[in-house]
Amino acid sequence: MSKLRPFHLAVPVIDITQARAFYGDLLGCKEGRSSDHWVDFDLYGHQFVCHQDTTGQQKDAMCNAVDGVAVPVPHFGVILEMADWKALRDRLRSGGVKFIVEPQIRFEGQTGEQATMFFTDPSGNALEFKSFADDSQIFAT
Repeated sequence: MSKLRPFHLAVPVIDITQARAFYGDLLGCKEGRSSDHWVDFDLYGHQFVCHQDTTGQQKDAMCNAVDGVAVPVPHFGVILEMADWKALRDRLRSGGVKFIVEPQIRFEGQTGEQATMFFTDPSGNALEFKSFADDSQIFAT
């Protein structure tokens, strides 16, 4: 595989001010360019953009079972180093974030063992942050 390049992801949010507080203050993402209706964030080196949703449409929730746990679909996040994952977990707990899936080890003792946690932003976008004890297991089958 060639050198990894940053991804770009844009999601709808209900309130730009809430998005700034959640992604900027709580998650610690540096803010980039912005307007009254959108804001760029540096999400662990990736370009993540929140766009103000003025339609008022709600997304239909869907869950899929993974290792016996119902996980929300769609969701997004970043694979972190374990120390960074633990620091984020602790910051989220201190910030009073309600987890959809509590921080835990999934596939313990199996191929693909990983630390994972799921939560939503104030607009209901589901996020998963994870960490592998062995990064060679990220795409293992």
